[in-house]
Amino acid sequence: MSSTYAEEIETLIRARYPVLYIVSYEESRVENLLQDIAVKRNKRLMTWSISRGLLPYGTSLQSSRHVDESTRDPGNALDQVVKAVEPAIYLFKDFHPFLCDPTISRKVRELALYLKNTYTTLVLVSPTQKIPLELEKDIAVCQIPLPDVHDLRDLLDRTIDEVNKGGQVHVQLDDAGKERVLQATLGLTLTEAENVFAKALVRDGKLDSENLDTILSEKEQLIRKSGLLEYYRAQEQFHDVGGYDLLKVWLMKRQAAFSERAREFGLPAPKGVLLIGVQGCGKSLSAKAVSSLWKVPLLRLDMGKVFSSLVGSSEENVRNAIRVAESVAPAILWIDEIEKAFAGVQSSAFSDAGTTARVFGNFLTWLQEKTAPVFVIATANNVQQLPAELLRKGRLDDIFFVDLPTQPEREEIFSIHLRRRKRDPKKFDLKAVAQVTSGFSGAEIEEAVISALFDVFSVAQDITTEAILKSVSETVPLSKTMKEQIDELREWAGSRARRASSQESEAIEAAPMGRKLELA
Repeated sequence: MSSTYAEEIETLIRARYPVLYIVSYEESRVENLLQDIAVKRNKRLMTWSISRGLLPYGTSLQSSRHVDESTRDPGNALDQVVKAVEPAIYLFKDFHPFLCDPTISRKVRELALYLKNTYTTLVLVSPTQKIPLELEKDIAVCQIPLPDVHDLRDLLDRTIDEVNKGGQVHVQLDDAGKERVLQATLGLTLTEAENVFAKALVRDGKLDSENLDTILSEKEQLIRKSGLLEYYRAQEQFHDVGGYDLLKVWLMKRQAAFSERAREFGLPAPKGVLLIGVQGCGKSLSAKAVSSLWKVPLLRLDMGKVFSSLVGSSEENVRNAIRVAESVAPAILWIDEIEKAFAGVQSSAFSDAGTTARVFGNFLTWLQEKTAPVFVIATANNVQQLPAELLRKGRLDDIFFVDLPTQPEREEIFSIHLRRRKRDPKKFDLKAVAQVTSGFSGAEIEEAVISALFDVFSVAQDITTEAILKSVSETVPLSKTMKEQIDELREWAGSRARRASSQESEAIEAAPMGRKLELA
């Protein structure tokens, strides 16, 4: 546990703060911390729970007196604290539901006044902070953070020693391997980390940087419980993304940016990137590929779930989503089509009583001030709807423009989709199909391949270059029907964003009038 928080709690106890409220899921960590303080200050540590009553610290379930029925009632337990003579620390677990009882809250207030002149401290521990208004001035709140990398390293070292002593499995990890495991484990409690180490050993028979998926699966459970974030188990690799060489280099340079070595070098954690471009050109695919490259969870923030009908709950939802993302950091927070999420910020005071503006303000403040290693990938199709505040430097590291693929990039994309469908790209004239697909997006190229597969499957044949060319000839790409909008987007990005590709953009031909009428 961070010494800063341990010292803060010890200072509050020494200063005779009567009632402390510690917010933490990890009761055992809090118990161990308070026991260390109790030993150092010659005090006794007593623990209370609704199931066992008030008992000395360390009383096991196998003990002959493992339950004190007379103090299971919270009111009776508080009465026992008043009767204490010797200096002591009383730890009450999950006491927050009882604070809503007027009788209990009154007893706590009176107890707080009484304990000010004693060497006894009442400590409440709970995973959630719920303090009635009448008790706010009598209770000091302490936030216990999740284990840091030093805590997890101690646990990992102990686990490796115990496993190696057992002799059934031998674990060897170099410093680089340990760091990758520890970075993947950040965001878990010590109990969760211990469980996932054991799970990796039992399932894979080893513990190293190669079985990080086992650790990430534990984080997936935490994310699903939040209800606001979606966990994406990214299968896409960087070689599944055609083109965009400049964006790939930029992201690869930041692959180790969350490591302890980067912190020691003086590098801050990267904040994020905004991908602006034509629909279907691989912005979302790039976000998924980064997750695979960096070996960190990919979380999608669903703004539809954030905005709630209850007044004030939307702001709380975005704070909770950010809290969950930070708890499993390092992680990637993906916000797809961010311009739709925050559309109407300027008119928010008239349209939704300012809810969108407040949510957007909370999000911007977090982007500016965040210290947790959460990398934000935001994608947008329509720059006109983007709030200007989001584009300011300091909120995100950079803005990239993702344009339509050029001919060499289209050849690469065709090759990727053919290979994905178990076809050898060398058997196809990729140059020919790339030449006739000028203005096609990556998504439209994929659909052309799939359409050709359907055509040949229906006549019991295999896909050929001619089948793909036929499928292409039946498609009018979006770039031709929306030429003016894409030209405007290119003009805007020319001086305001970095290019994702080193290839020069190709001019877009307008769709023939007759073809436009057919689509209408």
